[in-house]
Amino acid sequence: MSPGRAHRLWKKAGLQGPKKRRRRRLAASRPRPHPATGPNQVWAYDFVFDACANGQKLKCLTIVDEWTHAALAIDVAGSIRSGRVIEVLDRLIAKRGAPLYLRSDNGPEFVSLAVLGWLTRMGIQTAFIAPGKPWQNGTNESFNGKLRDECLNMEWFRNRAEARVHIEEWRCEYNEVRPHWSIAYLTPAAFVRQNPQLLNPGRGEAVLH
Repeated sequence: MSPGRAHRLWKKAGLQGPKKRRRRRLAASRPRPHPATGPNQVWAYDFVFDACANGQKLKCLTIVDEWTHAALAIDVAGSIRSGRVIEVLDRLIAKRGAPLYLRSDNGPEFVSLAVLGWLTRMGIQTAFIAPGKPWQNGTNESFNGKLRDECLNMEWFRNRAEARVHIEEWRCEYNEVRPHWSIAYLTPAAFVRQNPQLLNPGRGEAVLH
């Protein structure tokens, strides 16, 4: 089904369309540091914030593979500090192998001594974006916008436990059902299946479950 037909059916059903976002111009003098040239080379991570109907705060740690555009994890909690960031990354690395780089801004959870020490022990290099240059983390910024437009703004979470369920369901749909124009209108799962060399987990390779 073409994107145009999907848009017509979306409007016919009266569904709320995602708001168009202005594209930021990339500064030619400050290119993205260490761009990904293959799967499992660069993971990008950041936070998205929201709230439940009962007043509970939501803090979502999002982790994306820049090459396959796969949503590797969305960890949902009320508070996520550096220790929990390390736990989430540990679980992903045990399943997929370690990336070469981790891209993020200079938030306290990402530049803490605990995180930096752990990255050194794991042999993972940092790819911090320049201050005030969010487009250098464009893949994760784009993903976070879709998470907000298509999930957080469309769902009504009664509590944090319900939010975790719905957000994980959306993550699976994002990987398995939703096509992405940046990978020839394939889903991340289909993109990996069409490239068998991406199926073996390990450093510099990718696996999608």
